[in-house]
Amino acid sequence: MTKKLYYDSAYTKEWQTTIREKIEREDGSYVLLEETAFYPHGGGQPCDAGKINGIPVLDVILEEDEVFHKLDRMPDGLSATCQIDWQLRFDHMQQHSGQHLLSAVCRDLFEANTVSFHLGTDYCTIDVETLDLEPRKLAAIEFEVNRNIYENRAITSYFVSPEKLAQLPLVKQPKVTKNIRIVEIADIEYNACGGTHVKSTGEIGMIKLLKTEKQKENTRIYFLCGFRALAEFNENVRILGTLSAKFNTGKDEIMDRIEKWEHDHKQVQTELNVLKEKLDDYLADGLLAESKDVISQQFVDKSLKDMQSLATKLASRTDLPILFVTTMENKVVLAHSGNYSSACGAYFKTNLGNFQGKGGGSDKMAQAGFASSEEALAFYRFAEEQFRGN
Repeated sequence: MTKKLYYDSAYTKEWQTTIREKIEREDGSYVLLEETAFYPHGGGQPCDAGKINGIPVLDVILEEDEVFHKLDRMPDGLSATCQIDWQLRFDHMQQHSGQHLLSAVCRDLFEANTVSFHLGTDYCTIDVETLDLEPRKLAAIEFEVNRNIYENRAITSYFVSPEKLAQLPLVKQPKVTKNIRIVEIADIEYNACGGTHVKSTGEIGMIKLLKTEKQKENTRIYFLCGFRALAEFNENVRILGTLSAKFNTGKDEIMDRIEKWEHDHKQVQTELNVLKEKLDDYLADGLLAESKDVISQQFVDKSLKDMQSLATKLASRTDLPILFVTTMENKVVLAHSGNYSSACGAYFKTNLGNFQGKGGGSDKMAQAGFASSEEALAFYRFAEEQFRGN
């Protein structure tokens, strides 16, 4: 059985030990150590990273009572110099201890017990048993967890006997019946947990709630602790500074400026739509006057949406097929009023493959995209020739 140093102290960063066994598996090289501080996956917490004899540790897995270390390659000899990736380890400690405190506060303030915990690379979440966490309650939770951080309450861990366990006010009974480890936050809670934790709530730094979302009958709370919360704050300050410079105003007036910009943008868009409508009327008149068997046109600056709009306008005024191509987006549109023999979608399905195009549509309108303008134009000319022949 591997001796698990992470149970004795989460602050072990380097140690010397012996490699008990080297194992080659289908997915890579593994070693068993006499003793290890590398924490394996478990309890919602990811495994540690680091190096053994300078070789990167890729994964840490607990099987029964043994801790398997997956390495980039098999080390020489049996002596092992081990190093924990401390930045990653301390991050996990902050997030996990923060989760314990956050779960305790959710329970104590609003009887919202935690049913699951996820410690991800970018954020952490807990799912709590309630659908009633309005902004006022979330603000109260965030204030209370940070107040407990500032009080710097001690966090201790220890193993207990079944008799001692029965005397502790646990919120949730552990699934295991032996080697039961308790993580205690002084005057806050007792929790059965095998994870790594900081020594006091002060080391959590701070907890910032990000957002919530509904998960069946529960609410998922997204949060960050410690250095992650600081990094998020710094990024938000950077974005706020960029917006302040962009709008040439102080942060307190940014929302007013954005609302004004949105209003101006909507007004300009309305005016642009009116002009587009007039231009489409002008184009439609010209195309109808010039066309005989098919209404076709090449565009260099029209979007697919604009071509579809113009095609719809024309289809209301003629039964001729309408064929457009735009080299701006390498897209082709085919449309008609419904009183034409060829179905647009079926025509594309039959012919697009010869030009490496992808698309489809209904009987009355279809659209297709191409990897290059050359392919789009080739298909356009092919289709134009066919419709002129009809």
